[in-house]
Amino acid sequence: MDEPSLGTRPQSDDAPSAPSGDDEARRRLDAYAYLSAPERLEYVAVMRVFCGTLLADLAVPDVVAKLGEAGGAGAGIDVETLTARLEQLERWGNLLRGSHTVKASSITEYQRSRARYQLSRLGERVQRDADGVLAEVDAAREVSSELLGLVERGLRELAGSVGEPGGIAPQDGLERVSTLFVQFAEFADSVRDFYAYLGQVLARYDLDSAEYQGFKELLLDYVEAITEDVAFRAPRISAALDALWPHLPALLARLDAHAQGLSGVSGLSVQRSRGREFADWEGLRGWFSDIDGQGSQVGQLRDATLRALQSLLANAKRMLRSATGEMSRRRDLLRLARWFDEAAPQDAHDIAVAAFGLYGARHLGVPPATDEAVPAYTSWWTGPVVEVPVALRERGSRAQRGRTASVEDHSAQKERLRKAARERAAARRAAADELRSASGRFDGVRLTSAALSLLLELLATALGNAQLKRRADAAGAAGEGAAGFALDEAWSEDADLGIRLTVHRTAGAHTLLRSADGDLRLDELELAVGRTSATADGGARASVS
Repeated sequence: MDEPSLGTRPQSDDAPSAPSGDDEARRRLDAYAYLSAPERLEYVAVMRVFCGTLLADLAVPDVVAKLGEAGGAGAGIDVETLTARLEQLERWGNLLRGSHTVKASSITEYQRSRARYQLSRLGERVQRDADGVLAEVDAAREVSSELLGLVERGLRELAGSVGEPGGIAPQDGLERVSTLFVQFAEFADSVRDFYAYLGQVLARYDLDSAEYQGFKELLLDYVEAITEDVAFRAPRISAALDALWPHLPALLARLDAHAQGLSGVSGLSVQRSRGREFADWEGLRGWFSDIDGQGSQVGQLRDATLRALQSLLANAKRMLRSATGEMSRRRDLLRLARWFDEAAPQDAHDIAVAAFGLYGARHLGVPPATDEAVPAYTSWWTGPVVEVPVALRERGSRAQRGRTASVEDHSAQKERLRKAARERAAARRAAADELRSASGRFDGVRLTSAALSLLLELLATALGNAQLKRRADAAGAAGEGAAGFALDEAWSEDADLGIRLTVHRTAGAHTLLRSADGDLRLDELELAVGRTSATADGGARASVS
């Protein structure tokens, strides 16, 4: 018998219409349906067979053979059941019909082999995520905090290279950008996983003393070290990003011209590598800096740590109350739960009556007064009487009469507060710029009220620092006649504004500050305003006589 060449599926000449946004989202979500089906273990076994191949069409006999070799839940599936499973996976979008021509020597062989399937991109992604979830262990993932130092160093080196004459070599820049975003993605993923595990643990109310001690050390030592490391490096990373930001469009354009990758293929939807799009850099900057008034991820990290400490304190209070007998202990509750599990239905009712005093009730759901706390062990027979509303007592209805008041919208007030905060910050930055530009020639300029206020604030801090230093020096030199006071140099700075004030005492000198609010004369004091240095001058002396 000749071997006929039989097509597997006729192709339609009409191109399908583009689905709408909701239809496309529903189609993508259908790819997760097999994970919640009653036969989910069989579906997972079938999908693992297809994920183990690359661009391979598999027929039903091929899948049956591979399932038998793998064993497990899919080893006992018959041909008819497997065919139904494959067709259902195709309808969900996890599999695609193969386009290869089937060559069969008989009608029976053709009927078995005509339906060939291959893995779709969406199906491969869903199964890969599912295998990742199944492989996860219920353990804490360490935060890769060392990668944050590599991110900082990479940004500083990249910012220095793009600012040099001729810029950075395209291949070198491509390698640096790719390495930088891989390191940052690994660090951010480890932070999210660790805090998700931490929230899962702290939400428990059955921690015993040993578990509580371990999680207390975890919070007080490990979490504090992570928070301090992030808080230390976040300003440095933000400063490196600010220096790199003006050169970023030219850098991305140069990298695209050097290596376009799949983006150069017309008509193909491409997901670029991390760091090749400007939006990736905006996300990196928003992780460390508050650029839109909604807060940064560093701030959220501090808030999450604070909430974790509050949960730890709540567990400590619960354990103290349990030790004094004010609430049921965990061991007693577990023993009671075992009694319920082993008891017959009628015996379970008797246990509930004996344990909680819960007899048959005619009305449920009427809350007591808010200021009247009734312990859980108080019997309903001897407990306080609850006032039943008239509507429930007479009509048997709990429905509220009248219109429900609408929830007040505070978005406008929040926006005004954010706008006012941004304006105050901008005014302080402008005042800092004005002071730096007027340094050394205060007698010849007239300062604005905001600039004078900022200068007086820095001056008060500098003199206060000098006063504290003088007291320490005087206490150390007591008995040696060290009663003098020489303000050699005092300083103060504002890291957020990038401004530093240095005060020198010079005999016979004076500084006149003119402003719209009036003039201020400082005798024997000279002021110098500049930018903050990378490290504070630890050898500067500040003393006051």
